[in-house]
Amino acid sequence: MTKLGTPPPRTFEHVAVLMGGLSAERSVSLRSGAAVAEALLGEGYRVTTVDVGRDIAARLAELRPDVCFNALHGRFGEDGCIQGILETMAISYTHSGVLASALAMHKENAKIVMRAAGVPVAEARLVTRSEAAAGHALPPPYVVKPVDEGSSVGVLIVHDGSNDWSQKILAGGPAEQVVMIERFIAGRELTCAVIGDFATDVIEIVPQKGLAFYDFEAKYAPGGSKHELPANILPDVYQLIRKYTLAAHASLGCRGVSRADFRFDDTPGGTGELICLEVNTQPGMTGTSLVPELAAYAGWTFGQLARWIVEDARCLR
Repeated sequence: MTKLGTPPPRTFEHVAVLMGGLSAERSVSLRSGAAVAEALLGEGYRVTTVDVGRDIAARLAELRPDVCFNALHGRFGEDGCIQGILETMAISYTHSGVLASALAMHKENAKIVMRAAGVPVAEARLVTRSEAAAGHALPPPYVVKPVDEGSSVGVLIVHDGSNDWSQKILAGGPAEQVVMIERFIAGRELTCAVIGDFATDVIEIVPQKGLAFYDFEAKYAPGGSKHELPANILPDVYQLIRKYTLAAHASLGCRGVSRADFRFDDTPGGTGELICLEVNTQPGMTGTSLVPELAAYAGWTFGQLARWIVEDARCLR
C-alpha cells in the first residue's frame, strides 16, 4: 500500500462547487457536487453550490467565491470551456487547465499525446456514425464511443457475428456525430489515479449483473460493479500501471487529480498487452466513485481529499 501525506491546512474561505451543467453527465455531476459540498462543509469551508448554466459568469460575479471546485463532468465542464471562463474572470479553480482538459476530453488527440510519451494505447479510427454503420471500420470485436464524451456515455461493443450492430450504432446518436472505432481489448478493467505527483494503488473493476463491460450503469448504480483493491495482478504489471498513469497525467499537462483507465489482457491465450484507454481529468466524486476509494486506501478521508483538491486550486493552470 502507498500512503498519502498530510493534506494542507485550509486557506480558502468561500468555495463555489460547480455542478450539474449542460452535458449528458449532468446527473452524475449533481451527485458529485452534492457529496463534495457536504465534505467541504465538514472541513470548515463556506460552501455555495452552483448548478451551472449559460449565465455562469454572471452568477460567479455576484457570488465572488475565493475558489471554484469544478465538479462538472462531460462537455463544457471537462473540455476546457468552463476553465477558460474561470481564467478570464481570474478565479482559482480545481483540476486541470484549459489545454489539458481539452486534450484529455478528445480521445483521439489524447491518444496521440500519450503514445508519444510511451503510454500504450489501442488502435482506433474516427468516422461519422453513419460511416460506422455502413461497414466495419475495424475488424470486430471493436468499441464504438463518442470521441468527446465521458462516463461511458454512448459506448457500444460490436462483436464478431453480431446481426444488429449497424442499427445499434445508428440508434446511438446523430448520423453526423463523429465516433471513435477502437480495437476491443479483452481482459481486466483496471484504474489508477494521480493526486498531485502521487500515483495511487490500482483497482480492478468487475462489472456485476451480467454487464459486458464497465458501462454507465456499472459505474454509478449501487452494486453495478465490484472493486478489488489492490488489484490482484502481477507486481510488475501493477507498477507499470502506476508508471503509465503518471506519464499520461504529465504528458497531457494535467493538474490536481486525474484517473487513468486500463485494460490488461491476461485471458487464456490472450495477448498479455496492457493498454491505457483514457485519462479522466474530472473523476467522479460520488458514493461509488473510484478516486475517493483510492484516496481512502492511501489514508485520506473523503473530506481530506476534497480539502486537498481545493487547496491545490489555482488560476492559469
